[in-house]
Amino acid sequence: MSQSNRFLPYTRWPTELAESYRAKGHWRGEPLTAMLSRQCDAAPDATATAIVCGERSLSYVELDASSTRLAARLARHGFRVGDTALVQLPNVAEFYQVFFALLKVGIAPVNALFSHNRLELASYAEQIRPRLFIGSLAHPLFASGDRSGELLQTMGAELVLLDGEGGALGLAHWLGEMDVSPTQTPAHGPSPADEVAFFQLSGGSTGTPKLIPRTHDDYLYSVRRSNEICGLGPHTRYLCALPAPHNFPLSSPGALGVFEAGGTVVLAQDPSPTSCFPLVARHSVNLTSLVPPAVSLWLQAAEADPSVRSQLASLTLLQVGGAKLAEAVARKIRPLLGCRLQQVFGMAEGLVNYTRLSDPDEKIIHTQGSPMSPDDEVRILDEAGNPVSPGQPGALHTRGPYTFRGYYQSPAHNARVFDSEGFYCSGDLVVQDPDGYLTVVGRQKDQINRGGEKIAAEEVENQLLHHPAITQAALVSMPDSTMGEKSCAFIVTTEPGLKALILRKFLRSRGVAEFKLPDRFEILAALPMTAVGKIDKKGLRERIAHSLASSQADSTFTV
Repeated sequence: MSQSNRFLPYTRWPTELAESYRAKGHWRGEPLTAMLSRQCDAAPDATATAIVCGERSLSYVELDASSTRLAARLARHGFRVGDTALVQLPNVAEFYQVFFALLKVGIAPVNALFSHNRLELASYAEQIRPRLFIGSLAHPLFASGDRSGELLQTMGAELVLLDGEGGALGLAHWLGEMDVSPTQTPAHGPSPADEVAFFQLSGGSTGTPKLIPRTHDDYLYSVRRSNEICGLGPHTRYLCALPAPHNFPLSSPGALGVFEAGGTVVLAQDPSPTSCFPLVARHSVNLTSLVPPAVSLWLQAAEADPSVRSQLASLTLLQVGGAKLAEAVARKIRPLLGCRLQQVFGMAEGLVNYTRLSDPDEKIIHTQGSPMSPDDEVRILDEAGNPVSPGQPGALHTRGPYTFRGYYQSPAHNARVFDSEGFYCSGDLVVQDPDGYLTVVGRQKDQINRGGEKIAAEEVENQLLHHPAITQAALVSMPDSTMGEKSCAFIVTTEPGLKALILRKFLRSRGVAEFKLPDRFEILAALPMTAVGKIDKKGLRERIAHSLASSQADSTFTV
């Protein structure tokens, strides 16, 4: 098979749009690896730190050289443009070394989250048929280093490299010094800038995530534009506390934005205050990104022990995204953490919205920002597909220079979520203000239809979080023989004896309509989370349905 026929299939942008994006300079025909080349070419002898990982650090030169060595070894092994890989690594420097190495060869990876298990990995392998698998002995699935296991056999990868394993098939060996110069080894990549660079994972909480083809052109534009809005530069010291493969900490602007700007990425094992606060202090971190549940943990830690706030003295900007941030929580960030908030509403499929650094506090607290590109097109439509009036909620449809045009090999699903003009329906329910800023009010599948009355779950959740004793809240539908659906509010509270009657009275005092008041409340010690840090509402719906069916309500109080 010729190399020209090896490019991975994906749904391309229409020629007219693609040409306009190039003419405007959005797409520059560069590979994602150009960000490393630029840093090394600008100061080839510099020792500027690219990554801090525990007690280790890598300069830009070292990051570029080690990824080139791995790329060269893979090329000598017969890998080339159009091959695929499945990668599962935790928040370690090797994640970025591998990512850039695969790009340099033209191998398109799926970067699985480290929390993913056998089911997810097998599904990804079935979709892309990887020639290469790179994993870690730190994951329970591979702790034994057994390469004859059922999962590895199911993947069918020709080559398996494990981080933490010694010997010729350990990842460290493949990243290490070579017996010949990498430049003497034939290379086949990177793939052209308008071809698939890698696959992102959809952020849905139902089923196995679908695969999103991202090209060099569209993803690099997203990173560059994010940097312009967020003000990244060589001074940026970014704490990557969320899972490194996730779109938010990878490109919004995330680690790739930091590498593009010449800053430093500091890796944390998890987003807990225990892990992160000392790293912020030790490495003078000035930027990080979190999801709302992690923000709540940070705020609780700062409130419980004001002395720990001094560890955050260098932190100037906290980005929050991945899920709706409640107003009550947003207002606590500056007083308790001492930094400015930036809301981020984005998706691995493309569209990213930011509040701007110059926005007034009320805009930052009440909205999730506006589209970052002048060529982002947004439509907000009602159930009949008609545009809604300004200030009214509707379904978000979008297209643009970094919003994909179709999930990988999913024609039936693509037919449901794309219209005839190529606009993607994200499933989000939003309201747009006169300035173009979006406020997320729920998900279409989170919308509760209570006897014909529609309830946006996040609206009620936001009001519940204004109660001083509630730290987390999630409203989901539950089956009802009369109404079709009713609502159940799962809450985490500091007052275990909190009564439903009190909560309903509280919500009424805040102007919540009677039909929106939760029909049932359940108190949990913690809300279940998906692998990407979002509340697992699918699991909560299953929980309440099972509870109703079995008439077991040991942890509930009802109205």
